[in-house]
Amino acid sequence: MKNQKRIEAILLSLKKCDFLTRMQLQKMHELGSDRNAQRILSSMGEYLSYFHENRKKIYYLNAAGRELVQSEKIRKKTPHVNHYLMRNDLFINFGRPSSWKNEVKITINEISLVTDAAFISNKIHHFVEIDNKQSMSKNVQKIKKYKKLSTYNPQFVLLWVTNTPYRKKRLEQLCDGLKTNVYQWEELK
Repeated sequence: MKNQKRIEAILLSLKKCDFLTRMQLQKMHELGSDRNAQRILSSMGEYLSYFHENRKKIYYLNAAGRELVQSEKIRKKTPHVNHYLMRNDLFINFGRPSSWKNEVKITINEISLVTDAAFISNKIHHFVEIDNKQSMSKNVQKIKKYKKLSTYNPQFVLLWVTNTPYRKKRLEQLCDGLKTNVYQWEELK
């Protein structure tokens, strides 16, 4: 019974997060040592698929796993997997907020944008942006929209995850005037 609950919890995490590494699953579900976590995930092979990226196994739901947790999203190997993993590391580091939603469309008056994730903490909206391979000019355009959005609701917090110290510093400069936290991905792992 305990094993079945753990299996369902892992599958539900994959439904919410799309792709997860063994290390992320270990953190989320207290799977113990690397060896024990690998044993547990291997035993779930009938529900999981995986591929290798940078010498890490990236897990996602296969058809049987999707059916068990009633997920309609079909995931396959993607070159954009780091985007998901970066977002998931932030999700884990913020304590896996229950209000967390991925790919949220925000529309207020003439402003419309899609944020990589959104959640509410302490009654304050948090919007998440992942800067993995995005051009800085696209980031600038998005930041302009957030600045317009702040004229209607100045209370939100904008969270960024990026790859390099240079990009972190640049995003902090561009977001001047907004409540912003910028994380380098390595800080979250």
